[in-house]
Amino acid sequence: MSNLERRATVTTCGGRQDVGAAPVRELLSPRRVRLGESTEVRRLLPNLGRRMIGAWAFVDHYGPDDIADEPGMQVPPHPHMGLQTVSWLHEGEVLHRDSLGSLQTIRPRELGLMTSGRAIAHSEESPRDHARLLHGAQLWVALPDAHRHVEPHFEHHAELPAVTAPGLAATVVLGSVDGAASPGTTYSPLMGADLTLAAGAAPRVPVEPDFEYGVLAMAGEAEVDGVTVLPGSMLYLGAGRRELPLRAATDASLMLLGGEPFEEKLLMWWNFVGRTQDEIARAREDWMAGDRFGEVRGYDGARLPAPALPPTPLKARGRVR
Repeated sequence: MSNLERRATVTTCGGRQDVGAAPVRELLSPRRVRLGESTEVRRLLPNLGRRMIGAWAFVDHYGPDDIADEPGMQVPPHPHMGLQTVSWLHEGEVLHRDSLGSLQTIRPRELGLMTSGRAIAHSEESPRDHARLLHGAQLWVALPDAHRHVEPHFEHHAELPAVTAPGLAATVVLGSVDGAASPGTTYSPLMGADLTLAAGAAPRVPVEPDFEYGVLAMAGEAEVDGVTVLPGSMLYLGAGRRELPLRAATDASLMLLGGEPFEEKLLMWWNFVGRTQDEIARAREDWMAGDRFGEVRGYDGARLPAPALPPTPLKARGRVR
């Protein structure tokens, strides 16, 4: 997934100093962003005052959108470096193409995981013949310094482990939950799970006290540690818990995202995660010159040009404003 904003802003994030050991309940409101002509997303990370949850550095929630008479998602070829992209659907399909030659249709509750490493390009689109509704989330995971220059690769996992309890079904997207581990490759301690709650259910989900967590509300109405979350909102929970109490007022779906607080300070601009202004500037130049990121073949349209860099110097800072 690309950040298609033509006036891309610099986001500085990372560092442990702003992650407290005690639990918090910080409700994050989304910012609405257009992706092309027919898709609008609700951007939860980076957010005013909160930039990361563990290594999770970017979260968009979109839909449910009725695209029966629309082209649906149409994201032209664009570059990434220094991160992993996670495609997660509840309804609809997304066709992924990348500069490695990957061609994969991603369907609901299947994991599309692209590791950009040093450089990759990809496109995402609704297939020509697509379902009526499109609903999902697009997320980025920042790569730590030791792994951010790995060779790019793409993974598709149609079968993922599940954990069940009365009124709860959890699909393990990344990392592990209650002993069940996702096959998706990770490079730092983190987890992601899709939680489906039946109306009236009140489970308690085991969590790691050393991880910080956030919950993205996908559908329905639920309480997370006593706080009501509605679709398109995210509750940041901090660290220090061993279990997370949930209660569903209606049938509801949530994404639980967590990870060890990310120690390194990062610089995120447009679709790049780096460490210095020179690194970001070189990546932009390489993309515009047609170098390094490769070519996405088969997409019917032009690739996405990079916006201009801001005139002020870029500097990596901590994880909150």
